[in-house]
Amino acid sequence: MDRVGIIQMTSGPDPWQNLAVIREQVESLAKQQVAWVVTPENALVFGKKQDYHAHAEVLGGGPLQAELSDIAQQFGVWLLIGSMPIQTDQGVTTTSILFDPHGQQIAHYDKLHMFDVDVADGHKRYRESEIFTPGQQIVLAKTPFANLGLTICYDVRFPHLYAELARQGANVFVVPAAFTAVTGKAHWEVLLRARAIENQAWVVAVNQCATHPCGRETWGHSMVISPWGEIVASLDNQPSVLTAELCIEQVQEVRTAMPTGQHVRFETQLK
Repeated sequence: MDRVGIIQMTSGPDPWQNLAVIREQVESLAKQQVAWVVTPENALVFGKKQDYHAHAEVLGGGPLQAELSDIAQQFGVWLLIGSMPIQTDQGVTTTSILFDPHGQQIAHYDKLHMFDVDVADGHKRYRESEIFTPGQQIVLAKTPFANLGLTICYDVRFPHLYAELARQGANVFVVPAAFTAVTGKAHWEVLLRARAIENQAWVVAVNQCATHPCGRETWGHSMVISPWGEIVASLDNQPSVLTAELCIEQVQEVRTAMPTGQHVRFETQLK
């Protein structure tokens, strides 16, 4: 079994303050013998459009990514940053980046689905497409401990993405998020458990939590879910860390006992 470490955060607009939290928590988790660590969506910058754009870096360069690389290397862990702003020719993306224990960037994923909705909370209007450019690629990251299907937050509402990742070989879905308190209370757990059950894969979901400096409220309740849909570890709505052991062999055991993947009568094709 490989142990994962989760860092549930209340990130703000200053990336260096957020990085200090990440460094401290990775050090703590490394002492607990975790193989890999995951942070939430917007882990480095959580604020307004100007905050994300001011701190966006070109992929593979910049002081923020250099610091993350150093953290992964110093503590000898795989480090998945749930998302940070990345500058591209098409605009700024919100991007997950996976570092190996040598500090090398192994994979990245640009969030596909933009959270353009109205929510009955203090913020009310969310229009992610006015801040970020959506990604274009599905990403499966193969590591020594698992085949990670990379997704971010709002992606969890689109089951065809997870079905395609599973078809490509994902046995663990990673869901870094900044789920709002309102939508999180209603849908967070049920969506995550559904993605685990229908694809018979582990889900590692890492959320932002509590009230942020910008006034937004996020749900927290980060959790790890087994391929059978059981919540094996979870947090409340305060900044904290969590560890859990994932038995990857359980994925094949569940898929063999209930081979739903072999029973599909039609396939939904991504466009």
